[in-house]
Amino acid sequence: MNTNYHLDIAYIAGLFDGEGSITNKKYKEKKKSGTYDCRRISMEISMTDRDVIELVHETLMVGTVRPKKVPKGKKPQWRWRCTFRDCLQVCKKLWPYATVKLHAIEKVIDHYEPEIQDLDDNVVELDKFRDNIWFGKEKQ
Repeated sequence: MNTNYHLDIAYIAGLFDGEGSITNKKYKEKKKSGTYDCRRISMEISMTDRDVIELVHETLMVGTVRPKKVPKGKKPQWRWRCTFRDCLQVCKKLWPYATVKLHAIEKVIDHYEPEIQDLDDNVVELDKFRDNIWFGKEKQ
């Protein structure tokens, strides 16, 4: 394998759309001090081509590559997986190119960075727009 070769992010996004999955699950965890609401966020790509999975891992520089358990008589599969903040980092890279898994990717980004995208963040306030210095009406 050529160690200088890295996959294009758009290619990885397409591969993830077809072969990947995102888990965004809420659950309750019991500890000595009480019961807490927790969340498990992970993403993975599983396939039989180990070289492609390793290139995904080398390109994204996060996550792990491990063999996946398969029934006897089936081809061996390999799994690339990342969790939590690494998942956020990958989702931000894949977001511009994703189509099928776009909604799930946006849910992960919104979970970690809810202030980035508000419902009204594309709305222009007319008063502020009119008072912009480019229109020569700067308030003194």
